[in-house]
Amino acid sequence: APPECPFCGEAAGRELEEHVRARHGHLLGAPGAGNGEQLYECPMCSLTCTNIQILEEHVDLHLEEHSFSEGGNIRDLELAQRLQTEEDERQRSEEEKREREEFKKLQRQYGLDNSGGFKQQFLRNMEREVDRGRMQPFEYHKRKADMMESLASGIDDGKTKTSGVIEALCKYYQNENKDVRRVWLSAGVDHFHSSLGDRGWGCGYRNFQMLLSSLLQNSFYNDCLRDTTLIPSIPKIQSMIEDAWREGFDPHGASHFNNRLHGSKAWIGACEIYSLLTSLRIKCQIIDFHKPTGPMGTHPRLFEWILHYYSTDHEGGAKVVCTSKPPIYLQHQGHSRTVVGIEEKKNKSLCLLLFDPGCSSQEMQKLLKQSSDGIGLKLLRKFVGSLKEKQYQIVAVNGVLSLEEKA
Repeated sequence: APPECPFCGEAAGRELEEHVRARHGHLLGAPGAGNGEQLYECPMCSLTCTNIQILEEHVDLHLEEHSFSEGGNIRDLELAQRLQTEEDERQRSEEEKREREEFKKLQRQYGLDNSGGFKQQFLRNMEREVDRGRMQPFEYHKRKADMMESLASGIDDGKTKTSGVIEALCKYYQNENKDVRRVWLSAGVDHFHSSLGDRGWGCGYRNFQMLLSSLLQNSFYNDCLRDTTLIPSIPKIQSMIEDAWREGFDPHGASHFNNRLHGSKAWIGACEIYSLLTSLRIKCQIIDFHKPTGPMGTHPRLFEWILHYYSTDHEGGAKVVCTSKPPIYLQHQGHSRTVVGIEEKKNKSLCLLLFDPGCSSQEMQKLLKQSSDGIGLKLLRKFVGSLKEKQYQIVAVNGVLSLEEKA
């Protein structure tokens, strides 16, 4: 191909030098000083060349370098984009792994990890007791047989139950003359505590058993409880909640548990208790105390609501009021208890009386022989300054639903 002009790219052939001088002479350098040699200046870097061929080769180098630089920039950009994509994928993978681990941790914490339920935990804990020498093999087999019978019948074995505490409290307060102005007590409530089969997760179920024990002693609820005449076992309660879900109660809560409780160690709360009671045609309400209403993170409005619950229809009169009111289910993050009464002190301060499923029957039975100094009541008493969780929920029973109201 004929040589091209490095300035305009036009094919100039053998006349390149004349072409450059004629067309682009203004871009070239002046003649060499003192020797008459023509000099050619590179239009890209101002380098001076002695003839047109050298200038052409020099300019070609510039063009090749420019082309290489362009390609290099593209390759650098592609590399940077690839590295960024790999980093984004790595971070996304780590985040997904972290979320899976957190989810599994929550599943374990709330008993939804398919590790078995009441029966499996009961047997594992008894085997551990035998291994440690705390239980004889014959006792293991006897308790296993009792447990299997309880599961088959759906009736609680009563081994964690303490009865008569409310009656003992009523007798104590009749003779108490120190600082209690008035006290209101629920209708008779049996205390149930966690066993080897539900330790660590069974508080909600045990509180339902306490509430039900009071309802079963109240003839007002006979009609809606005619199919539930004895206290059900925890696996039975799980099945009863599943039945309530199948009826259509609390579909959002049911989906949280994948519509299954039986055979798991799933924690339950106020919504499950509400659904179960409503399915039994027991009228109740959930009240949220979603933030503190007093100084230092306290909840005086919770105490006032409970006082109003017990004192309605019982204004004035006796110092000790044994009401017909069922106990109240009290929930906070991680635990639940049962309110069985409330004290009003002479200084007008309030004190709740709580049954805690975490309290053993040995401790509760001490209240049956309550001494006149009331020391044993420390197990039950909770003042305003003692309840400082961020949020509380209560489930309070207030009547019976008709079939139409239930529907």
